[in-house]
Amino acid sequence: MFKRALICTDFKDGLYRFARFVPSLAAAGLEHIAFLHTIPVPEGQIPRETDKPFVAAREHFASLLGEVPAGVDVQVEVAWGKPVEHILSARKKYQSDIIFIGTAGDGLLKEKLFGSTPVSLCQQSSVPLLILRPQLISAYTEEELDLRARHLFRYLLLPYDGSEAGQAMLQQVKALAANRPAGTLECALLFTSIDDVGRNPVLREAKQEEAVKRLEVAKQELEALGIKTTMTVTNGNAVTQALETAVDVDITAIAASSKTVGRLVELSVPSFTGDLLRRSWHPILFFPPS
Repeated sequence: MFKRALICTDFKDGLYRFARFVPSLAAAGLEHIAFLHTIPVPEGQIPRETDKPFVAAREHFASLLGEVPAGVDVQVEVAWGKPVEHILSARKKYQSDIIFIGTAGDGLLKEKLFGSTPVSLCQQSSVPLLILRPQLISAYTEEELDLRARHLFRYLLLPYDGSEAGQAMLQQVKALAANRPAGTLECALLFTSIDDVGRNPVLREAKQEEAVKRLEVAKQELEALGIKTTMTVTNGNAVTQALETAVDVDITAIAASSKTVGRLVELSVPSFTGDLLRRSWHPILFFPPS
């Protein structure tokens, strides 16, 4: 599945804690792990690698890193400047096939006015992102985080409505499934929710049958790759229903894809993926739509 990860942290999001669990991440199939911390440049100053924040960041990583299993390469990078630029550069440098990033928790309007690192990466990254809630990662005990690191991609919730973005997500999941280590992508739950169709039972039934047929085709494709797959069709707000479903089932991450996350069109036309990113406490595995 994923073999090369770039884990980005500002030391406030809890993601730096993964440095203590390199063996656990290796058990999930990772062979190369790069940790990146970027430091904002103070106005009017020329940053140097000998400056206290830079040295302190490297020392912090050194204190966290422990045993590195044979066959696993770990790199640490500290940089001055804007996070998105350095993340995209480091992704290319290390040939990472997934980026770990914490959510900013910003509202939609604030994202439009000031920007957001996760949202900018959703728009610019050429590889999938694993977007994690800092509050959750920070609150895990070491035992819990060890287990989480081993099973990041074990059971995916796949919201699928047959749209272009949904098809892009499904195709990328299938491509990953074709070359995955044991213990990853063992199970998938195909999900779709039907909007309120009023009191028209005929229309409701027709939409239900259409959704079931669409999910059945996708289910067969995933099962052909050895993924234990179930499916569910709900009624109501898709994001609310997806989040409730994820809680009721043993989901480790929710997969999603979208071309409109963080763009101005979201102010008038809500994005399922954008709303999911802002509301979900489950990790979001975001796939670039192209």
